[in-house]
Amino acid sequence: MSTFEAIVLGIVQGLTEFLPVSSTAHLRIVPAFAGWDDPGAAFTAVVQLGTMAAVLIYFRADLWRIGRAWLASLVDARRRREDVDARTGWFIALGTIPIGIFGVAFKDQIESGARSLWLISLALIALGLVLLRAEKVAARNRGRIGQLSPRDALVIGVAQAFALIPGVSRSGATISAGLFRGLERADAARYSFLLSVPAVVLSGLFELYGILDERQAASTGALAVSTLAAFVVGYASIAFLLRYLTTHTTRVFVAYRVGLGLLVLALTAAGTIH
Repeated sequence: MSTFEAIVLGIVQGLTEFLPVSSTAHLRIVPAFAGWDDPGAAFTAVVQLGTMAAVLIYFRADLWRIGRAWLASLVDARRRREDVDARTGWFIALGTIPIGIFGVAFKDQIESGARSLWLISLALIALGLVLLRAEKVAARNRGRIGQLSPRDALVIGVAQAFALIPGVSRSGATISAGLFRGLERADAARYSFLLSVPAVVLSGLFELYGILDERQAASTGALAVSTLAAFVVGYASIAFLLRYLTTHTTRVFVAYRVGLGLLVLALTAAGTIH
């Protein structure tokens, strides 16, 4: 992978990780359009550490507060019930379980067959329609994340697990689930970002260890460049999406997903991209 490819893919990751359009799909589609090799699932997982660093810095105050409250709640039952930050910490832990189970169970499929352009295009369209439905039926009667229940947290966690399929989108799936469970758009997006921290950090570090263990020097250099670019662009993307969702719906992303999915289907069928 050239330095130019690494920079482009890092920018793509940063732009699309937090928007409900699927960064994994774009890291597969952009190289296909450009005639480059598929960077692979391991590369995708590691580059996500750049955007995850952006989440850690952007939400550092929230994460620190939640982490302290959660640790205190381990020995304080009343705090587990009443402290909003402690409850949020438990929700994040509970919501991470499904993606951990499915990630281990379907690791081989995720790294091979699931990167099919046919599957990606269909997933783009399908989740776009789900997101559109969530916008139409969302009650938005939950004031804050802390008003969620353990069942809500598990449902949103299962939705996050579907993001293992390229094209689904982690933020798209979890924001949709959050809307279905009554959250406001901005709160659903905020919880989506917080929920992604454990899963992305653990999967990224696991794949990074594998790459370093195989002493893939060229891959390591490209990863460093891409990860840095993803961090810079990703930080700006978080701020943009949170502001945008306070006054706008997600329908522009629905239109983009469906349009891109149809385009990829047509080009793949015609043999233009592979």
